[in-house]
Amino acid sequence: MKSSRELGAAVVDAARALGFHAVGIAPALPARRFRAFEDWLDRGMQGDMAYLADPVQKTARADVRMLLAEARSVVVVALAYDAGVVPIERLRGQVARYARNRDYHSIIKARLRELADRVAELVGRPVASRPCVDTAPVLERELAERAGLGFVGKNTLLIAPGLGSYFLLGEVILDVDLEPTAVDEPRSRCGACTACLEACPTGAFVGPHVLDARRCISYLTIEHRGPIPRELRPALGTRIFGCDVCQEVCPFNAAAPARTAPDPGLALTTRAAERSAPDLVRTLGLGAAQMRQLVRGTPLRRAGREGLLRNVCVALGNAGDPAAIPALARALAADRSPLVRGHAAWALGRLGARDVLAAARDDDPFVKGEIAAALTPP
Repeated sequence: MKSSRELGAAVVDAARALGFHAVGIAPALPARRFRAFEDWLDRGMQGDMAYLADPVQKTARADVRMLLAEARSVVVVALAYDAGVVPIERLRGQVARYARNRDYHSIIKARLRELADRVAELVGRPVASRPCVDTAPVLERELAERAGLGFVGKNTLLIAPGLGSYFLLGEVILDVDLEPTAVDEPRSRCGACTACLEACPTGAFVGPHVLDARRCISYLTIEHRGPIPRELRPALGTRIFGCDVCQEVCPFNAAAPARTAPDPGLALTTRAAERSAPDLVRTLGLGAAQMRQLVRGTPLRRAGREGLLRNVCVALGNAGDPAAIPALARALAADRSPLVRGHAAWALGRLGARDVLAAARDDDPFVKGEIAAALTPP
């Protein structure tokens, strides 16, 4: 029989052999930050993400043993994605680095299942396990801290010294006693730096470690299903899916990506580079089949057609190029979604296309309101 220390070391080795860039082990204990999470929910900062406040999901986040009653240990892994810079062009959208390539959920979950199988071989018995990616109700950044992978920065992201924050987390909960890998309590290394808080285009940070999702560009362009608040639209720039600003200014990311080769499944291929900066005018005119092809097998599916085209309209309005007016006019006149039509009207107003707006006829109250607002002098 191997000791918990020997088993832990063997599990870490097995996880690294599967390609994970960082691995740690945490005990299966109640979450320390659950009260802070509850307070965040009580302040409504989750916005439209009602599932976070669902009683069953919320309770599960209090203790991983709600997901696996026999849980004794949690193996936490990090998988680095390609953080390469894609040149920004005027009529091309920006996509967050993590979303440029294949959907990471299937990649990470498949490897976590392999890891659980390897643990069963090591202990010589069937093992109860629960693989989790970010869709599971766990406070994964706390688990990562407890496992010694890094610390939670002021931008609420996990920062792993030497790796930065351009990575994705995953966990596998196990009914096996493994010695934890962290020997000290997690300690923030941000110091007096507030670069991330100051750089946020929409001022989404209430303070260090507290993000109001309702103002966050990632939330607004991915999770939010309704109209983007008018006062926040200009701050989105040409971002159509997610935002990396608080990571781009982080000193821990200055050199880390250059030292870390991304996972091959998340590398920036030619096709991924094209998806990272899609032609905004062309995207706005895509048919249903073409749109499915664009987002197939990628995180972009999360926004849905309506949300993605809403974001494209905002980006075209912010790009400031009159060449976008014909495409926006077609969207205002013919798109089946009032959400898209309304944001097209806003974009046309930003581009000064008053003649197009004045000639527009639409019975939807939201669209009518956006047309009226776009025609109203500032």
